[in-house]
Amino acid sequence: MRFKGKLISWHPDKAFGFIVQNNGGNQVFIHKSAFINRNREPKVNDVITFSISKDKQGRYCAAKATFPGEKVAKKQAKKVSMFSIYLSTLFLTAITLAFLAGNLPIAFIYFYFALSVITFLVYAFDKAKAKREAQRTPESSLHLLALLGGWPGAALAQQLLRHKSKKQPFRNIFWLTVFINLAVLLWLLSTNMLG
Repeated sequence: MRFKGKLISWHPDKAFGFIVQNNGGNQVFIHKSAFINRNREPKVNDVITFSISKDKQGRYCAAKATFPGEKVAKKQAKKVSMFSIYLSTLFLTAITLAFLAGNLPIAFIYFYFALSVITFLVYAFDKAKAKREAQRTPESSLHLLALLGGWPGAALAQQLLRHKSKKQPFRNIFWLTVFINLAVLLWLLSTNMLG
């Protein structure tokens, strides 16, 4: 939600001031970093359009502030990798069909599905922790879950929750764990250890 108000005080040396909303109410703190256009120096009586957010201490302040005539850039929708979703779905479908054909034991299916659900939930909790700036789940734990067989859940979580989907070093190690897991699975199947 966007609000409009007037800058009633500004301290250039400290780069902050206060806005009074047009509809009244409390004064709103604004720091220069809240302005989208940081090249223009704010002045008393400037009309400001802004959003309300909270700082790290939980205090309300202005954010995404614009001067008259400026627009807030709309966020582009984050791109979802359909490859990860298709691969995970295809893999889980394939092992289910292999079980129905009598080529895999039921415990194996339970293991992959359960570990995928657990991994998905761990990603979801980790994303929630990131938003709260709480202690995060170690990346090594996320990679271990993927390596053991939870990679379909990890791949789905990365795309559907948009978590750990852009950090390239993490993604490289993740795909390595997928490759190792599938290589071990194929080796076990080729030696009939799962039959």
